[in-house]
Amino acid sequence: MGTDHDRLDADHADRDAEPASGAGGGTRTAFRTCPLCEAGCGLEITVKGQQVVRIRGDQHDVFSKGFLCPKGSTLKQLHDDPDRLRMPMVKRDGVHVEVEWDEAWHLIADRLPAIVHDHGREAVAVYLGNPSAHNLSAMLYNRSLLTALGTRRRFSASTVDQMPRQVAAGYVFGTPVTVPVPDLDHTDHLVVIGANPYASNGSLCTAPDFPGRIEAMRARGGTLVVVDPRRSRTAEEADLWLPIRPGTDALFLAAIVTTLAEDGRIDPGAHVAAHLSGLDEVVAALAPFTADAVAQATGLDASDIRRVARGLADAESGSVYGRIGTCTTEFGTTTSWLIDVVNIVTGNLDRRGGAMFALPVAGGASTRGKPGKGKGFSIGRGNTQVRKLPEVMGEYPASAMAEEITDAGDDRIRALITVAGNPVLSTPNSVQLDSALDDLDFMVSVDIYLNETTRHADVILPPPSQLQRDHYDVLLLQFAVRNVANYSEAVLDRADGQPDEWEILAKLGLIAAGLGPDADPALADDAGIRSLVDHSVADPGSPVHGRDADEIVRALGDEPGPARMLDFMLQTGPYGAAFGARPDGASLALLRANPHGVDFGALQPRLPEILRTPSGTIELAHPVLIADLERLRDAMPGFEAQPLVLVGRRHLRSNNSWMHNIEVLVKGKPRCTLQVHPDDASRLGLHDGGVARVTSRVGTLDAAVEVTDAVRPGVVSLPHGWGHDRPGTRMRVATERAGVNSNVLADHEALDPLSGNSVLNGIPVEVCAV
Repeated sequence: MGTDHDRLDADHADRDAEPASGAGGGTRTAFRTCPLCEAGCGLEITVKGQQVVRIRGDQHDVFSKGFLCPKGSTLKQLHDDPDRLRMPMVKRDGVHVEVEWDEAWHLIADRLPAIVHDHGREAVAVYLGNPSAHNLSAMLYNRSLLTALGTRRRFSASTVDQMPRQVAAGYVFGTPVTVPVPDLDHTDHLVVIGANPYASNGSLCTAPDFPGRIEAMRARGGTLVVVDPRRSRTAEEADLWLPIRPGTDALFLAAIVTTLAEDGRIDPGAHVAAHLSGLDEVVAALAPFTADAVAQATGLDASDIRRVARGLADAESGSVYGRIGTCTTEFGTTTSWLIDVVNIVTGNLDRRGGAMFALPVAGGASTRGKPGKGKGFSIGRGNTQVRKLPEVMGEYPASAMAEEITDAGDDRIRALITVAGNPVLSTPNSVQLDSALDDLDFMVSVDIYLNETTRHADVILPPPSQLQRDHYDVLLLQFAVRNVANYSEAVLDRADGQPDEWEILAKLGLIAAGLGPDADPALADDAGIRSLVDHSVADPGSPVHGRDADEIVRALGDEPGPARMLDFMLQTGPYGAAFGARPDGASLALLRANPHGVDFGALQPRLPEILRTPSGTIELAHPVLIADLERLRDAMPGFEAQPLVLVGRRHLRSNNSWMHNIEVLVKGKPRCTLQVHPDDASRLGLHDGGVARVTSRVGTLDAAVEVTDAVRPGVVSLPHGWGHDRPGTRMRVATERAGVNSNVLADHEALDPLSGNSVLNGIPVEVCAV
């Protein structure tokens, strides 16, 4: 088994940091959860005064037990980064200058409400970036901003990432957060498709030290299968690597089901079968997709497909896990659905070692309301103006943002608010969006950097650093491989006059609603907590149903902001104290008394109570999903004749563009290279270290060539999030290692029609030597 030199443990993290100075001199130790990726690792932070002197893994954290990757140890560098914004910035004569907070608020109050008044609420749009999912304030108070704005023009990083996985879960299980995760600590057989947890630490699967959990599985005799066009870091550890043709994962999964049907081995198990509908219909619909029929399209041997199918069926327990490589394709939703189908037909859903459902301590859509039945999931409550693309989960596809600014006539987007996002780098046809932002009448960004997107903003409002905010993974713990809860209080004080992030978001919404530059964020905060309480006491499924709302509001105290709201969620969650009804239950006080977190136990079967479908069953044969199989079948000849295609990749030290300004994460050998298989390099006249010109339907770029057999023939690969060469930014380290932006090549018209997700993998390209 290989070793990963990017993995760190508590004894080695941040080895070059200044040591602690001892117990005296104002030195203290703080514990918090790392907010830089979905793993949620615990940190032990040594602080002297207001300076961080060491960060290492918290060996007593109930979830991560001391594990730490290189990113977590750089929170100090991120906090101290001289490029990180500390004061608002306003654009004057094309140049951003620092101003006081009052001036920034007055400028927004002068401009934003006037646009709403003159053109209506739909003239304003919002884009929510990836870091919002790792941010307590954003998770709880983005809703306050969106409600105050009242616009349906909402976009986010979800439609360049995981939206298909959530749409599939919504149709099958009833809510889009009812996503099964592999029970990593107990499984015997793990099939990973389009995911690279050795680099990403897992996604829609919160699991500190995901690689270590894989290695523990293999040490106890388990098997790892990786299906990926690239021999990723995870594939290097696999017992079997299948270099599939990009975009054909759905065909591969369909053939697994058909193989098991041919073998007479479709067996969901009695526990699941009692709550399952549509199985026979699904098996019949997948019958044409035999291993032999899909072999040419997938680029895999039919014998290997059968081997994977039978390996899953033979295993004591097993799970299929797929992520961004399966989502960012034209069949992202169908692929995500078929992952659930395979887990079901092999008897691995909702059982130990299989694909299970977390029971989040702070609650969620799968813990509220009447258990076992609900209204189900649907899309299409509105459409974009230009392409008439449907709403999905309350938002529109990010790839439509540019055209909604430039091509929607009188109904165009005139004002844009971005929160912690850089869509100029992270969404398709980046040149198009970069140009479109210049056509806005007004733009506000809530962000810590002057980056490729925020350089267009008229006003930038910087939140505190990650070390100056409280933290709890409200969203990510809904997909955890163990039921845990960790609350982190701010490690460092905010500067005088610096508002907390929740205050920025709440006040921005109040100003947009016309309450003026002096609006008090507490108004939105009080309204938000009151709404939560009123809804819960009226919910027959709530532990505080029928209680006096005023009594509960008083019990929450008068501490404003996320802490009070989180306390309410914890107390009314599945383990909650329920304001005295269960004195030993979960509450903010309990988590504050346990800085290393509280472990509420391993995943347990949750069927049927987790379901929220109209039928009260797992609706495996949802008509929308069955209907898409015809499109999949029609696409097979095109896959068989697939031209050279581009796929993405990520690295552990540089998962997202906003991490590229940290020297320790980007130093060393350049990572923004075009990986090309030796056979293709020879055919195209490319050589290692040379330069290649890559052209797609919508863009062209030149990239350094890396010749490697880590990609299958016919596939080239560029990493995500680079291209820091725009003027008007303030990210010195990133600019010095600019790289190229792969999304210049991504086609904004290429979508998974079921979810609106962009196609970022399998992009047809032409490549030639420069």
